[in-house]
Amino acid sequence: MTQRVDLATVMDRLAIDEVVSGYAAAVDDGDWGAYRALFTPAGRADYSSAGGVEGPAGEVADWLSETMRLFPVRQHLIVNRLIRLEDLGGSPRDSAEVRADFLNPMRLAGEDFDGTVTSPNFVAAGRYAFVLARTADGWRLTSVTVHEKWRHLSA
Repeated sequence: MTQRVDLATVMDRLAIDEVVSGYAAAVDDGDWGAYRALFTPAGRADYSSAGGVEGPAGEVADWLSETMRLFPVRQHLIVNRLIRLEDLGGSPRDSAEVRADFLNPMRLAGEDFDGTVTSPNFVAAGRYAFVLARTADGWRLTSVTVHEKWRHLSA
């Protein structure tokens, strides 16, 4: 590989990592416009392994905006990111796959009469499969699939 190709690959990896981090921030912040903007027009999301829905990203964003009201406090920790760029003969193409583990602590909504939080903590964990495409606007998600492995509810 030449230095120019190496630099382009590093830049692609950083841009892809920013999309994955943007995904976590959008869900945690309830920024559904930002969530939608991360996807290509035909992008899809699949939360079925976690008891959710699968479909076009815009419809899934609508579902998330309602469902996440149950969890006013949430935080996605996305780690162990394995980024694979489609590579033919040392020249990256316009698609990428990311496999990344997640730990997602959340707090269920609910307060006692005096404002004391009485709701339990909820933690889910598993692995994401992100598929991305290079577009005129940069890297965008074509699909996100959640593979939930475990969950825990604490009182």
